[in-house]
Amino acid sequence: MLRLTQIKLPLDYNDASLKAAIIERLGIAPDELFGVTIFRRGYDARKRSNIFFIFTLDVEIQDQVGVLKRLQASGKSTDVGITPDTAYKFVTHAPANLASRPIIIGTGPCGLLAGLVLAQMGFKPIILERGKAVRERTKDTWSLWRQGVLNPESNVQFGEGGAGTFSDGKLWSQIKDPQHLGRKVLEEFVKSGAPEEILYVSKPHIGTFRLVKMVEAMRAEITGLGGEIRFNSRVDRINIENGQVRGVELASGEQIAAQHVVLAIGHSARDTFRMLHERGVYIEPKPFSIGFRIEHPQALIDRARFGDFAGNEKLGAADYKLVHHCANGRSAYSFCMCPGGQVVAATSEEGGVVTNGMSQYSRAERNANAALVVNVNPEDFPGDYKTNPLAGIDFQRHWEAIAYQAGGSTYKAPAQRVGDFLAGKPSTALGEVDPSYQPGVFMTDLSACVPPYVRDALREAIPAFDKQIKGFAMADAILTAVETRTSSPVRITRNAECQSLNTRGLYPAGEGAGYAGGILSAAVDGIKVAEQVALSMAKASTC
Repeated sequence: MLRLTQIKLPLDYNDASLKAAIIERLGIAPDELFGVTIFRRGYDARKRSNIFFIFTLDVEIQDQVGVLKRLQASGKSTDVGITPDTAYKFVTHAPANLASRPIIIGTGPCGLLAGLVLAQMGFKPIILERGKAVRERTKDTWSLWRQGVLNPESNVQFGEGGAGTFSDGKLWSQIKDPQHLGRKVLEEFVKSGAPEEILYVSKPHIGTFRLVKMVEAMRAEITGLGGEIRFNSRVDRINIENGQVRGVELASGEQIAAQHVVLAIGHSARDTFRMLHERGVYIEPKPFSIGFRIEHPQALIDRARFGDFAGNEKLGAADYKLVHHCANGRSAYSFCMCPGGQVVAATSEEGGVVTNGMSQYSRAERNANAALVVNVNPEDFPGDYKTNPLAGIDFQRHWEAIAYQAGGSTYKAPAQRVGDFLAGKPSTALGEVDPSYQPGVFMTDLSACVPPYVRDALREAIPAFDKQIKGFAMADAILTAVETRTSSPVRITRNAECQSLNTRGLYPAGEGAGYAGGILSAAVDGIKVAEQVALSMAKASTC
């Protein structure tokens, strides 16, 4: 097949106009076009008066070789080439004499894809999850949102599906992916019930409700292939002898022997980070970001981004991505933008408030929300980060506790109108924007809920963002605190074979290990690590 890029069509395109564009680009007769597959569809909204779609297409035609040679000879082949092979190929398969099974800790996107690929290769992984199955976990999460009751082992951060289950379900990433592992991830998601459009829209998303069903379908495939998933199974100890993993010990006291253990623990498994550090596993601190969530009416964002095209069904709810380099040397930027969504309570520890955002597939809620965050570095953490690689966790906890107190110590989030935040005065009442955070907000002054350099950077950045999105600095927009879990505060450093630098058989993976940032990149990293585990186990079986 041939791949065509940069096919531009208006928003009201149809199949006929799409085929006509292909025929014109290739200079062929209509009956020479046999089939069309949309590989990617994005849009260009840089000019609000002229928004259009941009397609990448795979086409089947009568004389592929002849047409390509003709285009090359005429100098018109810049946007036409051979469709690359993106089919996933297993690196190996489990030998018949397999003596042990790999263990995977965590059932977020990284752990699930690692487990799925290992199961598909015949290695029958044992997957351990400290939280509950996704539907039970959802009930516990709603208990925090509706009654202010936190279950530290079953919440937005812990449980089947990982933190991404309660998010916008974004499925795009800027990672380099020469092996097309992202395609494998998306195809597995579609097989598990995701809409087929995620295979081609430029910014695919799923939303929470659909993620729940997908996670259950993937679990069923893993167990159907001989894998095992255990819930309520927190790993309290990694057993290590002479620098080699020998297995794990659960909170129940049960010991499970294994020579290969994948750490897909997510960015909030603080007790596990501490255990690993105490066991001597090499860990280093890493930068992350903290700040607030901001909410606007979604209609305001739609108008600012799409102009008269706001509300177009094919465009959907508008998103944004903003960055501002501040006078104090920090960078302020938007993160995890959730069109038509809500701000959610995302703490996993008692006595702290953490905010995050989520959307359903429809993105039909009244507000748009995003994190507005500022970079922090190990030098900002309390104590000596060179001797305490977990100092970033202490930093997070400090600000989460302050937010908890500022919200009235009831898991309500402290909140402030943007106009008041910029003016440096506390808010006492809501305005036009009704905050979506549950179990509710407490109007106050957020200036003490983040470090002064974060506060100053955001006060500078919000008016700058208003120049890009008219109305962004609207006085009645709502800020809620505090967003601290943008990424892992540590990196569990690994070598070229994806093993810990000083612990053989231990495979740090995904967001918690500092090697991913989002559902897709975490899932891709899970596949990479699974491949290394499989190759190592296959090699060991021949020795």
